[in-house]
Amino acid sequence: MCVTCVDGCIGMCEIGKSAYRGHEVIYPQPFGVITTAAEKVYPVDYSHFNIMGTAVGAQGVAADSDKAIFPAVNLEVAFGHDGGIKFRLPIVIPGIGSTDIAKNNWEGLAIGSALAGTGLTIGENVVGMDPESTIKDGRVVDTVDLKRRIALYMDYQRDGYGAIIVQANVEDTKLGVQEYAIEKLGVQCVELKWGQGAKDIGGEVKIRDLKKAQLLYERGYVVLPNPTDPEVIKAFERGAFKEFERHSRVGMVSEESFAKRVEELRKAGAKYVFLKTGAYRPADLARAVKFASKYKIDLLTVDGAGGGTGMSPWRMMNEWGVPPVEIHSLMYQYARRLADKGEYVPALAAAGGFTFEDQIFKALALGAPFVRLVGMARGPVAAAMVGKTIGRAIEERQLPVYVERFGDSIDEIFVTANELRVELGDDAFEKLPTGAVGLYTYYERLAQGLRQLMAGSRKFALEYITRDDLAALTREAADISGITYVMDVDKEEAEAILDA
Repeated sequence: MCVTCVDGCIGMCEIGKSAYRGHEVIYPQPFGVITTAAEKVYPVDYSHFNIMGTAVGAQGVAADSDKAIFPAVNLEVAFGHDGGIKFRLPIVIPGIGSTDIAKNNWEGLAIGSALAGTGLTIGENVVGMDPESTIKDGRVVDTVDLKRRIALYMDYQRDGYGAIIVQANVEDTKLGVQEYAIEKLGVQCVELKWGQGAKDIGGEVKIRDLKKAQLLYERGYVVLPNPTDPEVIKAFERGAFKEFERHSRVGMVSEESFAKRVEELRKAGAKYVFLKTGAYRPADLARAVKFASKYKIDLLTVDGAGGGTGMSPWRMMNEWGVPPVEIHSLMYQYARRLADKGEYVPALAAAGGFTFEDQIFKALALGAPFVRLVGMARGPVAAAMVGKTIGRAIEERQLPVYVERFGDSIDEIFVTANELRVELGDDAFEKLPTGAVGLYTYYERLAQGLRQLMAGSRKFALEYITRDDLAALTREAADISGITYVMDVDKEEAEAILDA
């Protein structure tokens, strides 16, 4: 609200817009074409930790200046109950589902992820939102969009690296989406979804077509206002409102239903079963860690508050849930508690606002040795969108000066173009969407930056990263995380050196 509210103002503030557009103003605008996350400044965040380097030795390579160079750092990671999932980089894109921002950039996200050898999760509601899905007796038997999404990834997957993962919420489970993906489309990895860090409710999208809104209503979704109500139809047709809201139901977690669903998926042929949970209260995180342990889940992703790809209620995105540092610290504590008792701990993935290599390192270190991956969505989506936009600008000969200074072709502008052309061959390279090249190039930057940070800490493979590679910059950060305060790092060792 403005400090001085004047009678006669047209209402440009949030209250003013709410006075004439009501519930529409709950969501970030323009809905469907932007990615947004919380603007809230948390008391402690990942910037309150610094990475510790050293001038002594090397782990994972000979302590030799000619061998301990940052290109020698190995960023590959293997996980799963049999170690059978291999990624070239410790990155997974959590559920990117039925939203326009996901669908319109899927080529870049799928092909770029596959080429990079990383993970990509097909999020909730993709089948239910597809008008061309064939559903019989409440179960999916054929799709267009899901088949396309999976094929785009699998067609570009190289040497067995990476994974395409199919997630399911309440509606997806009722439709049998994961069984269909396993049995008909060759998917090996599926993910149960309890929630996400951006919101405390199910997914939502806006629908601007009456027939589609009615189709989704018939498929069992919550659609507001009711698109089958004659009065609502009349109001829509005369322009009283221009879009319907489609909402997913919230899940109801119980150990019995969780165990049953995991068993169903394994019987259906799922080789790996994952779980993703959101920024819920600590007791729910404890359930996620314990259930993942007890039922031998292959990967547990824990998403901190404030993330998302831009479809969540704005105030909710800012004001609910446990923030990333706090929830990831609790995740480590719970995993350590089980491990100390000899219980199984699955590979963990930390998610919630990560964008660059320093944050990746910090998340891996904060949760070491349990955190194997970092989940990122908005960063990869942004990279794919920019790559796509540059490609369009090249075609239209409308490159901005900032980009044109590098050249006016894909080969000149994208720094990884030559590498990809050599690896794939001219014909395959020419068919690549520039969104994929953009994502691949973004990942190349993250990989090189992460290798440099790890080399500085003398850690030449991910398995050597430990919590000791971080220092907390404030006492509060140290207290929350259990990471040593910077002025106490190496205190005993330093004193021993001085007193020798």
